Amino acid sequence: MSSVQEALVAAARPASDPVTDGLLCEIPSLACRLSPDALAIDPLRPGVAPIEEFRALRTRLNHLQQSRSALRAVVITSASPAEGKSFTAANLALAQAQLAGNRVLLCDFDFRRPAIHKTFLAERSPGLTDYLLGTVPLQYAMRRLGDGNLFVMPAGTAVTNPLELLNLPSAKELLQRLRGLFNWILLDSPPLLFAADANLLATLCDATILVVRIGASTIDSFARARQCLCEDNVIGIVVNGASRSELYSKYSCYHAYSSSAGEEPVTAASRP
Repeated sequence: MSSVQEALVAAARPASDPVTDGLLCEIPSLACRLSPDALAIDPLRPGVAPIEEFRALRTRLNHLQQSRSALRAVVITSASPAEGKSFTAANLALAQAQLAGNRVLLCDFDFRRPAIHKTFLAERSPGLTDYLLGTVPLQYAMRRLGDGNLFVMPAGTAVTNPLELLNLPSAKELLQRLRGLFNWILLDSPPLLFAADANLLATLCDATILVVRIGASTIDSFARARQCLCEDNVIGIVVNGASRSELYSKYSCYHAYSSSAGEEPVTAASRP
């Protein structure tokens, strides 16, 4: 690991604490498996374009965290469904967890259409809703993937009142508690224009990343989504669905990193 990466990790790492370390040791472990339909980045193929894009996003976020030490909890959302918010959240979490000592928690706050447990082939429950309702302690609402730095908190048991659940004091207390346990807390949330959940979560977290998809997102939906959020809270926009030719046409020497034609489009991350 380079000296720059070491500095970023050192700046972000929470102080060691016996209580924190003890709770993390009690989190159940889960084999690190990914759904074949997840379109997840592959750490064994470090030169493939999607990994480079998420590494670039990771680097920008870590630089921001150096200047904003309180930056830990980030909401990842979109204007409408099927624009790639869960895809972005999962892959950013995987990229962040590749840094030594960088503990990352990926939380599924989309109680209406949860996807994170499917991505990592985990059970949906126990999870977030179970903890917020007081039926399980915090450590049993999370899973650790293998022995690495990535932890996931699935959505939990289905509920009929997700917004009311997020308005409970325990939701705000949970996010505050998680800040002391992890370097990054990434929240996958419902789309902004289809539920008020993401709006509320944005007020409880430190920043928001908005995902748009080429060929799917419209200017009108994007503008309405931005209006839903406090502008100061949006730290970046991820443009999903860009083709390799769009990303690398001016840098043909790097295009060799891409795999053969016919694979899924890559993600292009904007500068936060």
